[in-house]
Amino acid sequence: MSEPIQGPKGTRDFYPEDMGVQNHIFDCWRKVCRAFGYEEYEGPTFENLELYTGKSGAEIVGQLYHFKDKGDRDLALRPELTPTLARMVNQKGSGLRKPLKWFSIPRLYRYERMQRGRLREFFQLNMDIVGCDTWAAEIDLISAVIEMMKEFGLGEKDFSIRISSRQVLSEFLEGLGVPEDKRASVYSALDKRAKIGEAEFCRLLEKEGLIKRNIDAVETFFNCKTWEDLEKRLDQFKPPGGWSSAIGADALKWILERLGDLGYQNFIKLDLSVVRGLACYTGIVFGVYDNAGNMRAIAGGGRYDNLLQNLGGQPVSGVGFGMGDVVLADLLKEKGLLPEGRQGVDYYLADVLTPADVASAEDLFGLPQKELLHLAQVLRAKGRSVSYSLEVGKLKRQLAEANDQNACKVIFFGSDKAPIGSFEVKDLSSGEQKVVGESEL
Repeated sequence: MSEPIQGPKGTRDFYPEDMGVQNHIFDCWRKVCRAFGYEEYEGPTFENLELYTGKSGAEIVGQLYHFKDKGDRDLALRPELTPTLARMVNQKGSGLRKPLKWFSIPRLYRYERMQRGRLREFFQLNMDIVGCDTWAAEIDLISAVIEMMKEFGLGEKDFSIRISSRQVLSEFLEGLGVPEDKRASVYSALDKRAKIGEAEFCRLLEKEGLIKRNIDAVETFFNCKTWEDLEKRLDQFKPPGGWSSAIGADALKWILERLGDLGYQNFIKLDLSVVRGLACYTGIVFGVYDNAGNMRAIAGGGRYDNLLQNLGGQPVSGVGFGMGDVVLADLLKEKGLLPEGRQGVDYYLADVLTPADVASAEDLFGLPQKELLHLAQVLRAKGRSVSYSLEVGKLKRQLAEANDQNACKVIFFGSDKAPIGSFEVKDLSSGEQKVVGESEL
């Protein structure tokens, strides 16, 4: 015999018990999104390649599953959904009443080196607000993230949201004399800072023209953990034109204060080392991290006010974030917060009739009795989930199947303890067994 064919690297098989976990995550995501007034949308699994190179540059191609179709068009499996969102909004233009509050749970694909928390195929919650220029959008999204994590059973000891500002960082670099055309490369280096080590980090900054004094200033800037510390640094390295209040320091301060007013002060932290590597971010950026520091970011996002225009649309603002299912599931498993076992059914119908009781063709071939099938149909019409053995055998085997299917109750169909029109029922969790009428089931 040949060896069984294996699944592609970086993908997962979802057996029924695994789908129970996935559905739990999806259900919590959808519950909170809808509670905050977001509408669900979807897009195609593959897009024109230029949609991604237009957002992230040509270097993104190495991280994509891309191909040519039969019409010689360059396509790619979607690595993220924000470009699709931008394309969809651009296509409708003024036909969409803004601001939009949309969410989606797409399956995404990235050709990357596999490691803990990162696969090549995964699901991700996307929440976005399009067409809102005020900082209330950031408040709404960050509040939704916190409530979502709480919905999973996580608390302030388990996670925190680290908040920063790309605009503040940009103006800080301007104060250091870093030209605007060099800042995207500096952002990329800053985003890798925690992964590559101090020596390599300094080498990358030197490559972009930063001298040691300025590199030290960046380190000091990143180590600001309170607003008071940050203010001192802002005064020290004020850019020539002064600080912007549109999406810079004032926005960062206001958002931190408002989140504190909402009672989220123990969930949020000022962390200027949060940069987010994508060039599309223009203002507030944030990441969600486990407090133990054992995992990759659980979620991340920020304001991207130029993306829709860069992809051919009108200048419309956007704020959004993505939360992957892989890291989240790892954290929930570590905390013992994932559901266990397979999805159960309300009733399992155990056929206790034998050929001696009913001489029928069904009995002789081990098939369910037609009356049992009718009862299952009646119960399902009442909104109950029902299962039974497709190959009726010994009662012991049927009860084992009921346990395996995680049934709540077993109805002993044909029990001599139940008069006509009633049924003997056993609650598998409590062990209670009683006779009830059909209307009581």
